[in-house]
Amino acid sequence: MDILLLILVSLAVSAFLKAFFFDSKTIIHNQLPPGPRTFPLIGNVFWLYTPFSKFESHIRSLHAKFGPIITIHFVSRPFITVADRFIAYKALIQNGATFADRPGAIAAARVLDKSQNSISSSFYGPTLRLLRGNLATGIFHPSRVKSHAHAHARKRVLQTLQNRLELLSKSGEPIQVLEHLRLAMYSLLAHLCFGDKLSQKQIEEIEEVEHRATLHLGNISIFHFWKSFSKIVLRKRRAWSLKIRKDQEDVFIPLIRARKEERSTKSNMEDQDHVLSYVDTLLDLRFPANHDKRKLTERDILSFCNEFLNAGAGTTTTALEWILANLVKYPEIQEKLFMEIKGVVRDGDQGVKEDDLQEMQYLKAIILEGLRRHPPSHYSLPHAVTDDTTLNEYLVPKNGTVVFMLADIGWDPNSWEDPMAFKPERFLSSSSGGDAFDITGSREIKMMPFGAGRRMCPGYGFAMLILEYFVANLIWSFEWKAVDGDGVDLSEKQEFTVVMKNPLQAQISPRWKNN
Repeated sequence: MDILLLILVSLAVSAFLKAFFFDSKTIIHNQLPPGPRTFPLIGNVFWLYTPFSKFESHIRSLHAKFGPIITIHFVSRPFITVADRFIAYKALIQNGATFADRPGAIAAARVLDKSQNSISSSFYGPTLRLLRGNLATGIFHPSRVKSHAHAHARKRVLQTLQNRLELLSKSGEPIQVLEHLRLAMYSLLAHLCFGDKLSQKQIEEIEEVEHRATLHLGNISIFHFWKSFSKIVLRKRRAWSLKIRKDQEDVFIPLIRARKEERSTKSNMEDQDHVLSYVDTLLDLRFPANHDKRKLTERDILSFCNEFLNAGAGTTTTALEWILANLVKYPEIQEKLFMEIKGVVRDGDQGVKEDDLQEMQYLKAIILEGLRRHPPSHYSLPHAVTDDTTLNEYLVPKNGTVVFMLADIGWDPNSWEDPMAFKPERFLSSSSGGDAFDITGSREIKMMPFGAGRRMCPGYGFAMLILEYFVANLIWSFEWKAVDGDGVDLSEKQEFTVVMKNPLQAQISPRWKNN
């Protein structure tokens, strides 16, 4: 018995020392990409004590040490990060089907979406194609986006925002811009999601509960990779997740039921002024045969609406604030944009029409530069492979998670001269100018704020339209200036998206007084 015990202890110690002293720089063909040393059961120890807000800088330092593709272990799950545009292109475009899967949801996320049926989290297959196809054809199809009803909704939300800003500007006090942008984006997305007859109170309730949910998800600890452990150690955070879900049900379910009731009493849901809502499309949807071939429940629809609002309003608000912050910080860029708009807007027009946007190449360059320099998320949603595969001669296992470092790809000095500077002119050059630049990455990847390949954001075209339309009209209507003596601080902090550490404050004055 003593000899057996000694053998077992020796084997355990040997395994521990091998893991501790394993130098992953010695990786050979068909093994995992390099990374820091691992411990049995725990994986890499730094994730135990690294705050989520500091996680990105740790990953970046590991890339500097080990190269453009690395492995980190969270417990037993390999977590592979890619910070190179060529490797990203090879994975997402050239081998798109292989890298189009999703890993199983972490424990905290499953509290808010138990079925993992959302577009962002669904496994690759018929269910995903059904959900993406419904969104792409039902809401974000170009003909739908450009319809009279959708254009009218955007104009109405923009006008409300402009009226609010003009009223606030009369006080002469600096304006906290973010809260007004957020309310406008949630107003627009809520109308598209639930219909065009929401009250201001309902919109504010939606914004409040969704904003709390996004802040909560942004603070999810890396401990949630260890599901059983998280239920014990993070039981208070789990309880808070359940509370948020209950609040969402209280706000969303009545709106879903109201839309269902309206559909049952109206014969013509496609009149000129009617906005086809996302809920309308979901009420008619059935899961495919590989699922359970049933209609969506109210909880299913709630999850899809939650995803629609978070992905649309949160990221667009963040991008819009970053772009306006740079236009405040660099008044010469703002003035150049204003002069371009002035050369396009026709006499007698009260603002920039959506048809005018096609003539504004500098505007498009500003939007692209804003997304390159300040992508709302600095890393992609997690990808997974359908079977063990290789990438740059390294193993990518089926049980692993692959994440692409979006910010690092967009800041690559080998792709962009002076990458940390805000220079819209870089998108006006013949090599990457205006309409010629491929934001989808299908030809090459130089930046990918919306992702790339088969899991690219299906609403990217709609988001680009919103950014161009709102930026053009806000600059046409108001002159934006930094608060005296304070300037504009472009420091970042991690929430659900990467936001301004000190939200934008600006002095604004209506331009029509000077015209």
